This record gives sequence, structure tokens and C-alpha cells, in this order.
Amino acid sequence: MAKSLLSVTLRAMKAAERNRVRHAKAAERRDLAERREVARQAKDYAAKVRKAEIADERDRKAYEKAVRAAHAAAQQAEVDRMNSEIDAVFDELEGLLAATINVDDHIDLEKLRKPLDTPFDMPDLEIPLVAPRRPNYPPEPKYVEPAKPKGFFGKKRKLEEARAIAQQAYEMQKAEWGRRISALEDRYANELAAHEQAEARRVETLAAEKHRFRQELEDHNKSIDQFITNLSYGDAEAVQEYISLVVENSTYPDHFIVTHEFSFAPETAELRMRVTIPAPDSFPAIKAYKYVRTSDEIRDVPMSQAEINKRYSSVLHQVAIRSLHEVFEADRRGLIRTISLEVGTKARHPATGRLDFLPFVGVSAERDSFTEFDLSGLVPLATLKHLGAAISRDPVALVAADVTGVRKS
Repeated sequence: MAKSLLSVTLRAMKAAERNRVRHAKAAERRDLAERREVARQAKDYAAKVRKAEIADERDRKAYEKAVRAAHAAAQQAEVDRMNSEIDAVFDELEGLLAATINVDDHIDLEKLRKPLDTPFDMPDLEIPLVAPRRPNYPPEPKYVEPAKPKGFFGKKRKLEEARAIAQQAYEMQKAEWGRRISALEDRYANELAAHEQAEARRVETLAAEKHRFRQELEDHNKSIDQFITNLSYGDAEAVQEYISLVVENSTYPDHFIVTHEFSFAPETAELRMRVTIPAPDSFPAIKAYKYVRTSDEIRDVPMSQAEINKRYSSVLHQVAIRSLHEVFEADRRGLIRTISLEVGTKARHPATGRLDFLPFVGVSAERDSFTEFDLSGLVPLATLKHLGAAISRDPVALVAADVTGVRKS
């Protein structure tokens, strides 16, 4: 399976998912925008009050009170905005498992084929070149009979002289007109010849590009057919490429980057997977913000270490169950019978100081038993314990789980 197919497929899938997420977050952005507008109006009001003329002591006190109230309102609005952002982050993290329950993780490979009537990718080539327009020729000069001379003497001679001069002028104008016509004709002929050559090249290029386009469509569809065939036979490379499509299509929040590594052993039908999540020190550690009027400060309310551990562990356990679910659900052929999974992070090992992968969860799950679970009603930690998982007692302190012996084969 060519990598180009994989990249094109993933871009299309992730674009669709981004559109879905974008719509889901639209309400949140509108709410934040409204809060910012409240803050802006409060600041504008304070500025207007500040400019007002203070006539007496009573007005001065009212002015100062209004300024303080407007400033406090602006500060509180900013706090509300910041807290909304924090709440949105934690809502996403607490809903990592729920976000995948109603999503069908199976990828219909038949839909990856491109129909033969797919629009040509170079439509500009199909437009004929505009032919040069014939030039606007200047009108042919005409002989103008000179006016008859006045007087009684030499009228005939003067008329003949005038006619000779007029005839000479006419012949010169006609000669110049002939040269201009000839030049315009030559230029038009050259432009027409150049256009015909360019149009011939366009037609030739169009035929070549359409042949190339049709060949690419056929090659693409053949590669899909081959991919489907290889996958049906349980070919290790095809299985891994299919799983790469699945995990790339698994959308996590932008602030929570998850990566996957895996390999498939066809002889045992086991998928060995390693999922890397952000390190604990990058996990949100602020619980909320509050405005202190007495000091006019916006202060953060730090999260306790116990709560950080609880929240990080919850995310860790959700990712583990979600990863098992997404792979098993996507594999409708049942090619993968067992998943041996490690979920952890990359950080400096407390004992060695070296950057390394630290597993916080190690679990092996059988397809037949796991697919009987109801994800909407389970508790991830309890499910992991039910599966006999190795679980870190303190992932925030970078205490790795002992994952030796977790694999079934």
C-alpha cells in the first residue's frame, strides 16, 4: 500500500473530523466572545466615566465608585473567560473515552476507491486558448479634389498645380497606409501561427495529462483492491497499515497529543501497541482563577497534587480503554485476536536521568471478552483491574508500572 494513499486518506478523514470538532466548539467560542464583549464594554464605560467633568464632591465620589465597579467587572469578566477555557480543557480530558463511544471506528476501504468520473485535476487545460483577434485596419485614404482657385487669371493652371499636389499627397498617404496594413497583417499572421502552435501543444498536453489522470485513478483503485485483498488474508503489513489509518483517525484534543506505535504478529494474531501521552509536567495544574478585589489581582488556584494525580490517572486509564476499543471495533474481520498494550509517556527516568518511555499501564485484552464490555457504563480503572493490568501507583511521580509478563504471547 503506497504511503501516498495513506496520507491522502488521513488528510480527508482528519479534515472531516476537524469540521465536526469545529462545530462542536462554536458555542464555546461564542460564549467566550460574549464574555470578552462584556469586559470590553465595562472598560469602555470606565473610560467614558473617567472623561466626565466632576462638578462637586458628590459627583467625584460617584465617579470613583463607578470606575471601581467597572474595573472590577472587567477583571471578573476576564476571570470568567479564563475559567471557561480551563473548564473546556478538563471537560475534553474527562470525556476522552465518551468521545469515542458513538463513533464507528471501522474504516470502509471500499469508500477509498475513486470513481472513474472523478473530476479531472487540471481543468484549465480543457479550455481552448483564445485566438488572436484580427486587427482594426485604418481606413484607406481617399483622393480629395482641391477647391477651385478664386480670381479670373490663371485659374486652370492653379487648379492643375493644386491637383498635382493633392495627388502627390494622396499617393504618399496610400503608400503609408499600405505599409501599415502590411505590418498589421504580418503581426496578425505571426500571432495566429503562435496561437496555433500553442493550441496544438495544449491539445497534446491535455491528452497526455488525461491519460496520466486515468492511469492514476486505475492505479489508485488497484492499490485499494490489493490492500483489501492483503488485509483479508491477514497480511502483517496490510494489518499495520489499516491500524495506522484507525489511530490517525482517532481525534484527541489539540492540547493533548497522543502517538501510537504498533506491530502485528500474524502467527499469534496479536497486536502489540504502545501509546504515548503527554508527560505529567505538561498536564494542567491550575484548578481555576479568581479575582481578589482587595489587591486587585487575578490569582490562579493551584490544583492539589492529589487532584492532579487523580485527573492524570483518569486520563491515562481512559486512553488505555479507548485504544483497545478503537482497534477491536475497527477490525471487523477479527484479524486481531489479542492486543498487548502499554500506555505511558516519554520523560527522563528518575533513576537514570535518561529520556525514555515510561509505561504507566500494561494490559493484554482478548477480543471476544473485551467486545462484550459496555463502554458507556464501565469505570476504566475497574476494567483495567478486571483485565489484570499492571498499573502505576503514582504516574505523576513517574513511577513506572511493571509490565513484564503482561503479554499473552
